Amino acid sequence: MVETRVAPRHRVMKPAKIEYGGMKTPCTIRDISVTGAALEISELTGIVPAAFNLILPEEKLKLPCHVVWRREFRIGVAFD
Repeated sequence: MVETRVAPRHRVMKPAKIEYGGMKTPCTIRDISVTGAALEISELTGIVPAAFNLILPEEKLKLPCHVVWRREFRIGVAFD
């Protein structure tokens, strides 16, 4: 399989939160790069909007991003 990503991804298991409309939904970052990440959530991905802020409490970061793909309990995002 040929790798087509712009930046290499690093496998991690970091707690994070998806923030939108005053709500915060917990998630886990499964892999991350400088351009995006794969997130795992415990709720169905249909409730996550197309654009939101990803909060990484350990790093004290708040990153705007948008969804590029969806699976049942996973979403891929690109950082804006």
